[in-house]
Amino acid sequence: MKRLVGMQELNRPVTCSLCEGVVVFKGLGQFKCEECGNFEYDDYGKAREFIEKMPGANVYQIAEATGVSRKAINNMIKDGRFEITRDSKSFLVCEVCGVNIRSGRACQNCEAAYHKAYEEDLRRTNIKGGFGKAERNEDAEGHKRFRREV
Repeated sequence: MKRLVGMQELNRPVTCSLCEGVVVFKGLGQFKCEECGNFEYDDYGKAREFIEKMPGANVYQIAEATGVSRKAINNMIKDGRFEITRDSKSFLVCEVCGVNIRSGRACQNCEAAYHKAYEEDLRRTNIKGGFGKAERNEDAEGHKRFRREV
């Protein structure tokens, strides 16, 4: 089976560990069995539940208590799912400029600069973004679908 580049597997449950019933995603890493009502958790749900009970826990403590790998927890922090507390001595480093950050991959300044450059690139290539009205090209294929021919 091919894996998508950049996609992270969070060890999501497929069946209930008690009755082998089908589990349904309920949000925030939580899954509920349709048969017996048992709750199962993916890696994110396990880490989140532990952090709610033990605020200020570090990555090593979370990994030891939940069985979730430290790499997966670090990736969740880089994805912005968790944030390092202000009183922590640990930090992440912006992948662009190297300044200390608490979550994500880039600091606010580098992220803003990236988005500004991206928008300028869109304007330069005349690609319309967002939900505004697109310009009509009457010569485009399929234009008859939007006009009633009499």
